[in-house]
Amino acid sequence: MLTQEQIKEIREHLEKAQNPLFFFDNDTDGLCSFILLSKYIRRGKGIAIKSFPALDKQYVRKLEEFNPDYVFILDKPIVSEEFLDEAKKLNITVVWIDHHDVDFRIPEDVYYYNPNKNKEKSSEPVTFLAYQITRKKEDIWLALIGCIGDNFFPDFVNKFIENYPCLWQQNTKTAFDAYYKTEIGKIAKILNFALKDKTNNVVKMFKILMNAKAPEEVLEENNPMIKRYNQINKKYKKLIEKAKKQAKEKLLFFQYAGDLSLSGDLANELSYLFPEKIIVVCYVKENKVNISIRGKKAREITLKAIKGLENATGGGHELATGAKINSRDIEEFKNRIGELTK
Repeated sequence: MLTQEQIKEIREHLEKAQNPLFFFDNDTDGLCSFILLSKYIRRGKGIAIKSFPALDKQYVRKLEEFNPDYVFILDKPIVSEEFLDEAKKLNITVVWIDHHDVDFRIPEDVYYYNPNKNKEKSSEPVTFLAYQITRKKEDIWLALIGCIGDNFFPDFVNKFIENYPCLWQQNTKTAFDAYYKTEIGKIAKILNFALKDKTNNVVKMFKILMNAKAPEEVLEENNPMIKRYNQINKKYKKLIEKAKKQAKEKLLFFQYAGDLSLSGDLANELSYLFPEKIIVVCYVKENKVNISIRGKKAREITLKAIKGLENATGGGHELATGAKINSRDIEEFKNRIGELTK
């Protein structure tokens, strides 16, 4: 958790920011973090970051386009030097809030907050940290969505149930139980799939969430997010069924291609269905492969499997990681995964 002093500092930054620009990871944890903080001050633009694992130099142009006085970076473990250098050159204050366990030097002019670096280490999702900061009761559903989307069961679940009992189910004991079996979980999936739409539709979603008074509004049939959810969910279900057939004794390795990257979503559900297995999902597009890995020692396995591969990147949490490699290295990667999971 954040300390009370850190919460106070971040609130001061938010209140001081007149034209803030929020950069956030392209998932429900990143999205809900942005919405919570932006609603708190009723201003700010949001940009979902699709580069992995870093917020890289391609987003420098956004600094020039929006001319912010503050940049808030949410749920990104790495930010490129080029991006931070440009922000400094433009006299933009950078506030970076994250929860990944990483080891690197933070520039002195960046305000960096990460409970993994506190005296009492922890790794709550950034949505949880954002809700620590804002504490608006009417936004508890957004806070819960970001948490369960990142496989975290927060301490305010009972308060959510008091307000929205129809969106919950009895005997829901874990974050992924909530994500895959409840109505609030369905809303979380709707938001997650909506992030995979065209930019103008994603911006519309931001506006809907900023103005929504209750989570049920997301489920209304005239909501444009529902159409996108139905489109993706049909493809998603087919991929899940194909992937389930690849389950071996200790490993489930699934490789697919197409026009939609769903590797993280697929890996999460497969790890829920097969909790004792190592899950590896590879999305191949042109000359790159996006990889999601789940299971015991996932980070250790990931880093060993990509070691020495040209331009390979990877990292994340102990049990959930991502990686990117060149497509020509996929057979070598697969062989290494096989050896590492024997």
